[in-house]
Amino acid sequence: ARHELGNVRFAEGGLDWYAPLHGERFDLIASNPPYIASDDPHLEQGDLRFEPATALASGVDGLDDIRRIVAGSGDHLQPGGWLLIEHGWDQGDAIRALFEQAGYTAVQTVQDLEQRDRVTLGRRPA
Repeated sequence: ARHELGNVRFAEGGLDWYAPLHGERFDLIASNPPYIASDDPHLEQGDLRFEPATALASGVDGLDDIRRIVAGSGDHLQPGGWLLIEHGWDQGDAIRALFEQAGYTAVQTVQDLEQRDRVTLGRRPA
């Protein structure tokens, strides 16, 4: 509101990431979901101790929420639309495989400033 953006909306879906979208379709879905393995010892260290676990951890391999997002994305992207997901530095291969299994094209992983895999993106077939 402060920046007077009329084309941005936030919706909370909980475990069903797409529940509040009611069949809407978008040109782009970008997500920074929880992606840390639930038994990762870093969750008990530093500032992470004060974060809600559901905001950080997502199953034994950290991919439960990402699997849900990829699986449901086709119902909410326009043909030719893009899906972008931030993930852990060591998850690029697994995320690319999820995108490819879901039929996405132009799948690639972009690295962060430390040259670590950080965001994977793909295009829904037209």
